[in-house]
Amino acid sequence: MTSKFEINSLNTQIQEQVQHIINHKTKPLGALGILEDLALRICLIQETVSPKIASPTVVVFAGDHGITQEGVSPYPQEVSWQMVMNFIAGGAAINVFTKQNGWDILVVDAGVNHDFDPALPLQHLKVAKGTQNFLHSPAMTKAQLDEALEKGANLVQKIHDQGSNCIAFGEMGIGNTSAAAAIMHKITGIAMEACAGRGTGLNDEGLEKKIAILKQAIINNPAYTPEEILQTFGGFEIAMIVGAMLSAAQQKMLIVVDGFIVSSALLIAHALYPQILDYCVFAHQSDETGHKQMLQFLKAKPLLNLNMRLGEGTGAALALPIIQASVNFINEMSSFESAGVRESEDR
Repeated sequence: MTSKFEINSLNTQIQEQVQHIINHKTKPLGALGILEDLALRICLIQETVSPKIASPTVVVFAGDHGITQEGVSPYPQEVSWQMVMNFIAGGAAINVFTKQNGWDILVVDAGVNHDFDPALPLQHLKVAKGTQNFLHSPAMTKAQLDEALEKGANLVQKIHDQGSNCIAFGEMGIGNTSAAAAIMHKITGIAMEACAGRGTGLNDEGLEKKIAILKQAIINNPAYTPEEILQTFGGFEIAMIVGAMLSAAQQKMLIVVDGFIVSSALLIAHALYPQILDYCVFAHQSDETGHKQMLQFLKAKPLLNLNMRLGEGTGAALALPIIQASVNFINEMSSFESAGVRESEDR
């Protein structure tokens, strides 16, 4: 699996040219802060001094988790498929925010424990009806892992071929904060107490139980390589996001990273291909326990911190206007020379 992607570090050949353009806009040096860093990053990804955001797309992957049998979530598993129907109907937060901010949205059945009508406007990519309970056995087989990775990668290839150069990923799956916490613990070595959070709203007793179950699952199911960790503790939606991210980086797309679950997928992708971070912009810091330390592990600086922990790709959806602003200023803002404004003598 790891040999099928070709992800190159950014070509910095035009970096000085882009920085010169940024520095000579009608503003003090560095006055647009993070927008200047974003503009430079996007120019290097696209290898142009005239970047653009084309057909930005949020892909929401949904899957169920066998670990929910242990009571790690206060919500029943059927909420997963019910929320997929809500996405399709346009009634979820991700629908509101994508509509507001100009994203296209695709919803994917990666492995929901439900039979959806084939006529629904849904990407029908189901691997199986949920993963196995990883307290007792690996969440998926190696064949299922490979299938999920390939389906995620192929979907992004199609999205790219249709003209998109900016992509974000969301997720839905009751129990997926448990999967993400286990992945975080295994990849980073951070104590489980700092990785596992309240998810959809566990009380103190429920959180203690969740942590104990996850600790026991780690003991019961040794896993060492990134692929083994993903196979053992991941969900089909998380595995598809890993494949999707790697495909996006291979296609030199801008990847807008959402919150805790999506970042757990990035931990796996980064462990396999460290250079993927060159293509990532981190939308926000989730309020879910562990995300701040995930971001620190990846040396990432999020654009937003709104105390959100909903998932679905909502943080990424809200970040697009900031990303678009970084592209707009480098393309449309006057230089000192074109505006006839005198520059500082210190430049």
